[in-house]
Formats: sequence, structure tokens, C-alpha cells
Amino acid sequence: MNDATRARSEAISDMLKHLEDLRAEICAEAAETTSRWGSALKRPEFRDRMENLALYLALRKRDLTVMQDGLSRLGLSSLGRAEGHVLQSLDAVLAALAALIGERSSTPGGTDTAHFATTAQLERDLILGDEPADRATRILVTLPSEAAREPELISGFIDAGADCLRINCAHDGPEAWCAMAMHARDLARHRGRDVRILMDLAGPKVRTKAIRMPASYLERERKARLKKLKAAGLDPLALGPKLKVGERLRLVRKLPSDSQGVEVTLSHVELLDALRPGVRVWFDDGKLSAMVLEVDAEGANLEIDQAADKGSRLAPEKGVNLPGIALDIPALTEDDFRALDTVSEIADMVGFSFVQTPRDIRDLQEALAARRAASLPPMPIVLKIETDLAVSNLPSLIVQAGGAGPVAVMIARGDLAVEIGLSRLAEIQEEILWVCEAAGVPVIWATQVLETLAKEGLATRAEATDAAMGQRAECVMLNKGPHATEAVAFLAKVLRRMDRHYSKKSPRLGPLRAWHGPQTL
Repeated sequence: MNDATRARSEAISDMLKHLEDLRAEICAEAAETTSRWGSALKRPEFRDRMENLALYLALRKRDLTVMQDGLSRLGLSSLGRAEGHVLQSLDAVLAALAALIGERSSTPGGTDTAHFATTAQLERDLILGDEPADRATRILVTLPSEAAREPELISGFIDAGADCLRINCAHDGPEAWCAMAMHARDLARHRGRDVRILMDLAGPKVRTKAIRMPASYLERERKARLKKLKAAGLDPLALGPKLKVGERLRLVRKLPSDSQGVEVTLSHVELLDALRPGVRVWFDDGKLSAMVLEVDAEGANLEIDQAADKGSRLAPEKGVNLPGIALDIPALTEDDFRALDTVSEIADMVGFSFVQTPRDIRDLQEALAARRAASLPPMPIVLKIETDLAVSNLPSLIVQAGGAGPVAVMIARGDLAVEIGLSRLAEIQEEILWVCEAAGVPVIWATQVLETLAKEGLATRAEATDAAMGQRAECVMLNKGPHATEAVAFLAKVLRRMDRHYSKKSPRLGPLRAWHGPQTL
């Protein structure tokens, strides 16, 4: 054996030993984790996925990048696609390394992955419906209020390729929700389609409520938008003020009789108790932000520090975020409990907005159980990940929900981007995809997908790329808009094309069609 061969053999032996030690460490750590999670496991078919999730979390606590380079140079798996089969991937690499130096791996070998894959696929189909014939990723579209009285809107969505329909319980009411669901089921049945209905609970989202402006401000607004307001028959107060950097507004518990400036009340006055000078408050999914200057018994004074150059409009019913501040607001509101009376009867799955802790999930599970016959299976829960705390608790949330019944995860990128910071969003959405794959849980890629197309009729290039990236999830959600039907059809086309090239993180090596002809210089 020459020096180069000996050095290579020693390097492989070192790598083999390191991987064997790594395997033992993560197995021990995962066993402790699954023991802590054990009380949430009510159905045996989720055990494989729970154990694999624990193994994946233990594996990814460690920096594997240097080891990956060494494995790649040997032509072996770099463990970059091990999410759904952690032990099996490690054992395959260990066996290959041992064979390279004429040995046999001493590891006992992981369990068969067939059961994991089968139960994960069955649950995905149970939640989202049968896989479309022409693509792997489903399309979920939000129904507008008009769908309750105009079933042709729903018909258009289904014919364009929608596989699931979303009813937002933050709007309308039980009568409209039931009408939407009835139309959807009738239309799907006549087409021989399996279309599922997701009903989203509104949750404790903090929103702007009443907004009052002084007479001078109203006059400024009227002059700025007089023609448009007259044509639309709108009052400037209904649109809200357009605020620029440096201007002030005041958040108040109750609107005074005479406003000296822009004053705003909130849906949850608890937010005011959490405000301190120097805290930043975001409005309307991050379109506008303001810094708290001072706080008093009646409210807080803020100064706008981020807005569009021409100003950003702050209207009633827009979201309010306070990143990094934990608000003591129950995840289920009184409105949610009332909505559950209808949701439990007509929905195929329930969307849990602003879920953050396993306790939140237990509360929802108890509320659903109290409203559904004991003979019925648990209703699938869609965990909407919208806060930093929900990201941190995601594995525990999955186990708490999945241990008792079917579960999916929605990456709700609107509030999430504001809560964690836009610069972190791309990284976090990737990590959520990986964790969910390790748990065999389907993912819904949501918020502002093809937003410009749905609202204005023309997609941007960035939106088209974002829609294509959504193909790695099991479902992509579109919001409502006057051109939502065209957005469904466009998205279906994008997803079909991407299916030729990717299955989750794995490239498909089908023929490349752009360069089939002879190449000349």
C-alpha cells in the first residue's frame, strides 16, 4: 500500500469513526426527546414520524458541512436529503465508508422507511385530497365574500385547477360560510373532483379599528384624492390617512371627541400595555412602521419611521405587529369559539391562526371534540406559523397536533415576515420545509403568491419565481382578487413545469428541453 492509498484509507477510517459516534449521539438525544413528547402520542401511526423528527433535530444541531465535503469527494451521499429517513441515510453512508476500506459497518441499521412514507402520503391525501392527475402540488385559493351568492366564482376556481378552497372566518358569517361550502361541494361533485375546504379561524390578530383625523388632515386628504374619492363615492376617513416618515400618530384606548392628530384604536387594547419608548410597531403586514416616543395612561405617541416615499395609507382593519414582544392574548378568541360551531360541521380542516404553544393546540382539540360526535375522526388541523415563538416551538406543535390527529403546516409569510424580519424569511421558510418533511407533515406555502396577478392581472417576474419555489411544498395558497381565476390557471402551469425538475429537494434528471437542437459556435 503506497502512502497516498494509506492516507486515504486512514481518512476514511476517521470519517467512519466520526459518523459512528455521531449516530450514537443523535440516537441517545432523540430517545430523550421522544420520551418528553410521549404524552402527546395518542395514535400509534404517528410514532415513526415523531421519532424521525427527533432524530433530524438532533442531527441538525451539529455542523455537518466539513463532513459533507469529505463525503461528496468520495462520491457518497452528503446527507443533504436525509429529512425523511435520518437513520437510513446515516447507515447507508456508514456501510459505504466501511466497504471502501474492506470492512463491514458495525451499526445495527435503521428501520424500514416504507411505513413512514406510506402513512405520510395517506395523511397528506386525507388532509388535502387526492393528488391532481397532472401535478404533485395542490392549489388552495381563498374565496371572496361574493362566492356565497355567486357560485360561478367557485366554478371558475375549480375549473382553473383549484384543489382546495379557503374560507376566512375573519370575514362574513355562518350563513355565508355554509353557502360557500354548499356551492363548493355541489360543483366539485358534478365535476367528479375531490375539493377540500379549509376554514381559517381569525385568531387574536391585532388590527386597527377606528381611525380619527382632525379637520385639517381630512381637508388635505380630500384635496389629494378628490377626483378618485368622488368617482368611488368614498369618504377619506374610510380609506384612512396617508402617513409619511416623520409624521405622528397616536394609539389610544378610546377615541376622544376632538382629535388634534391621527388617532387609532386597536382590536386588542392589551397591546398598549406592552408598549414602551423605543419599541417599533408595524402596520399592514409591514408596509408602515412607527417608533413609540412616549406612553401615558390613555395611549402612546408614535412617529412614523418607515413608509413609502409618497406615504403609506393606514386604514381600519389592518394588521398590527409588535415583533419580539409576547402578548398575553389567548390563541382562541370568543369569535373563534363561535365560529367553531360552524367549522366543526362543514370544514374538512381548520386553520389555527397565531398558534404558538402546545397548550394552544390542546385548547383547540378540546373545543373541537366538544362539538363533534365521538364516532368522527379528529378534524385535521393546519398550524399557521406566523410568529417567532411559533417557529421556535414548531416541532412541539407538530407533535402535539400530529400525535392526536392529521396535521399540516402553513408558512403564513405575511405576519411571519414582519415578526421575524424580512431578511430572515427566506431562511426560515426553508427550515420549516425541512422540519415538516422530517415529520412527514404536508406544508402549505402561503401569502402573496402571485399577488399582483390576482389583484391587477399581471404577475411580476419575482412572483413567478416565488410560485415555482412553492412547488416544494404540498400545497400553494392564493389570496382572493379580481383575477384570482387567472392566477390559479397560471400557478397550475408553473407547478406542472417544475414537477419535471424537482421532487421536494431532489432534482429530477429528466431531459433538458431547451437545448435539444445542435449547438453551434
